[in-house]
This record gives sequence, structure tokens and C-alpha cells, in this order.
Amino acid sequence: MPAAHASAQAVWNALAPADRVFLSGLVQDAAGQGTLALVGGAVRDALLGASLHSPDLDIVLDTSGGLTVGELAARYSARTGLPHLFHPQFQNAALTLPDGRSADLIRARRERYPVPGERPTVTTGTLAEDLARRDFGLNALALRLADPPELLDVVGGLDDLHARTLRPLHAHSLHEDASRLIRGARLAARLDLHAHPELLRQVPDALQMAERTPRLWAELGLALHEPHPTKVARMLTGWGAGEVLPPGLLPTWQQLEAAGAGNPDLYAAALLHTAEHPQLWQERLSLGHGPARLLARAESADIFPAESAEQQLRTALWPERPAYPPLQGRDLLQAGWTAGPQLGQALAHLRTRRARGELHSRAEEWAALHEWQARPGNKGNQSL
Repeated sequence: MPAAHASAQAVWNALAPADRVFLSGLVQDAAGQGTLALVGGAVRDALLGASLHSPDLDIVLDTSGGLTVGELAARYSARTGLPHLFHPQFQNAALTLPDGRSADLIRARRERYPVPGERPTVTTGTLAEDLARRDFGLNALALRLADPPELLDVVGGLDDLHARTLRPLHAHSLHEDASRLIRGARLAARLDLHAHPELLRQVPDALQMAERTPRLWAELGLALHEPHPTKVARMLTGWGAGEVLPPGLLPTWQQLEAAGAGNPDLYAAALLHTAEHPQLWQERLSLGHGPARLLARAESADIFPAESAEQQLRTALWPERPAYPPLQGRDLLQAGWTAGPQLGQALAHLRTRRARGELHSRAEEWAALHEWQARPGNKGNQSL
């Protein structure tokens, strides 16, 4: 078909010349003993016109011709002198590219979910079966590596791609693997996609299985590293899946987004701040200790530069809090004031002026106290 041929050529041309050389060499290594296809994001993003700068290269080998992943990986290394890492239990290999990147070589497989939420049972399959097991239609497109290359679309993914829609491939997709819900929101946010009605119908299934699907939380952790984490949260909320997020997270992330925040630790720290059980979320999302320490620094009275992560977080979480440590009772006592009602009145005066946005530094607070002291009836305490 002319349209399919043009699409196949478009994908091939979108690849970097060095990647085309790599893939052509791998076909030569297979020597006609197995069909190879480029799958996943590289194909999808090329057809969407997205940038393919250093894309992930995922190659599926149909082993029905007798050639195994281990044998093909060994041939590649023998020809190029570049190392590979073979995982016999999974029948996949990581091939080192000349530029230092890694490409994944995977056997074509079938999947079955005996227990929803857990990892599937995997058996050897054909290339068509491998594509049909995937999460969404537009992720099931493949470029068969031949001369000329051929676009494979066994599930109608090209129509989904042209409509920019995310469609699960079968009726129990999100029940079997609820992590697909988060993965879909990440893709939708990054590529400007919308949810197919079938995806929205399956959202309650995913929510029901969320607690029994550890991979869902791993996907949510990856959402922190998306270009726009807030957009992911907005997608989930719009799909009726906001309950997978801590209550109040979306408006907090929107504050960070409005401030131009791009550091994943900022979004993670804000999530810990809004979560009722932050330690649980820290473990669920494998956040490490960095976000919690960032949050602790933002909560402190320490002074940070305006452009620092600590100050950005402080502004988003406590917009009413000044960007400097405000004067407190101990500061006035150290300056010679005595404890009593008038000290409390002076502090209340400063709080009022801060709330009006009239004070922007400690120096201005001391000046405000000078003015307040100069008023009739306010001279009973230490002169500043």
C-alpha cells in the first residue's frame, strides 16, 4: 500500500544515519534466519513527527526461523567488537552501540496474566503476537527491517496515531496491568494525546487494582521525570483517576509549574508535603532521601537564593511566607526589648504589614518597627 510504504520510509528516514547503519548491520547478522522489527517509541514518535534525538532502539526478533536472541547478539559482537549483555532467563540482550548507547534486542513473545496485577507468564510467540500483546494501539506499530522497510500494523494503531488517541488493545487491559493507566497519562501529557472511550471505561478497573499492582507506583515515579509532571496529574484527574495521587497534589504542582520549576525533586518534595503518609510514598515511588531533605530545608528558617530549589518550593507551598526569615520575638528580645504586651503588639503589627505585602526584607521590618515605636503610646519598650 502506498500510504504504508510512505509511512515506513518516513520512520526509516527519521532515524539518525548511525542508527540506520546499526539496524542494517543487525539484519545482515541475522542472515535471513529471523525477522527483525523496530518497535515502540521510535516508530510511534517518528510517525507523530516528534524529535528522535538519541531514541530508545527496541528490536524484536521473531525466533520462528531458528535464530535465537543469544546467537544474534553474539554475531553482532563478533562483527563489531562491541560488547553485549545477554539475559537467558528473559531471552533479551542489551547491545552496545558505537556511540555508547544501548539497544534492546528482545524475542517475540506472547503474554498471559494468570493473576491480574502480577507479572505475566511469557512464552515464545510470533512478531504479530508480540505486537498484539502491547498496551495501546499506537504502541503496537513496528518497522520490519527489510529492503525496503515495511510498516507493520496488526491492530489498527495507525488510525489511533492519526487520531492522536490512546486505545487499550483488549477489554481487560487495565485490569490485568493497572500501570498502563499511568503510562497512558505520561504518553498523553508528553505527546498531546486524548483518551479513547474504551480507556475511560477501564479506569475503574485500574483503580480497583492499583494497590495490587506495584508497577503502577513505579510508573508514577517516572511521571516526576516527564517534561510536565503537572500535565500528567491533570490527565489522570480528568480521566477520573485523581485518587491515585495524594489529595491536593494537583494545585500544588500547578504552583510549581507556574513558577517554571523543572527539577523532578521539587515535584517529589511537593508530593511528600501533600501526602498523609510521606514515608509510604517515598518508598512506593523509590524517591530516595533527596526530596525529603529538600522539603526539610524549605521548611527551615534558613535563607536561600531566590532561584534555588529550596526557595522555589517554599514559595509554592507557603506563598504567604516571606522570602526571608521574618523577625520573631527572640530577635526583638536580643535587641533589648522586654517581654510583655507591647512586644506582642509589635509582632502583630509586622504580621499585618507582611500580609499586605508591604515588607520585603529584615531591614524593612526593623524600619517598620522604628515607625511603629515612634507613634504615640508605643514608647514603653526598648528604643531601636
